[in-house]
Amino acid sequence: MRPVLPVTLAAGPIRLVPLMLEHVPGLRAAAADGELWNLRFTSVPAPDETVAYVEAALAGQGAGHRLPFAVLDAASGEVLGSTSYHDIVPAVERVEIGYTWYAQRVQRSAVNTTAKLLLLTHAFETLGAQLVGWRTDNFNHASQRAIERLGAKRDGVLRHHALRRDGTVRDTVMYSLTAGEWPEVKAHLNWQLTRPRT
Repeated sequence: MRPVLPVTLAAGPIRLVPLMLEHVPGLRAAAADGELWNLRFTSVPAPDETVAYVEAALAGQGAGHRLPFAVLDAASGEVLGSTSYHDIVPAVERVEIGYTWYAQRVQRSAVNTTAKLLLLTHAFETLGAQLVGWRTDNFNHASQRAIERLGAKRDGVLRHHALRRDGTVRDTVMYSLTAGEWPEVKAHLNWQLTRPRT
């Protein structure tokens, strides 16, 4: 697998750009749309935690196991949210996609499908990943449905796996998509983005 280096990816309504501290005000504004930090099963930072959130993401990038992006509106440059490659394991050509969240007003729009298409295309076709994974909280049913709509397979549940922000311990639902499954999933994602809407 090729090195996972900062890159800008763009298509349709969005651009994914390397996350930087200059995105903090935009991230605060995006998270405020729906007060997303109040959802106990997400990683969305509260307003006073946003700088530390970005610094932690950049520290993960420096350590080689994470590549964080700001998700921008292609036309206005407005920050819509964030996403990352994480748990990057070059030895087995595996990468995960996560730390994903968007302003409430763009949820269930073309933004997430487009972002996943960009990240999956880059992972499989440029980086040479053989598997892309996802993980989510067992109570985050919206996230589970979104991952399943992409065509990922549910691998199982890691019980008593990770701390939530409120101090409780979550079960983690794991999903994956292999390089062999990618062509069909790519065709389906492109269809989802171009099919006529009623």
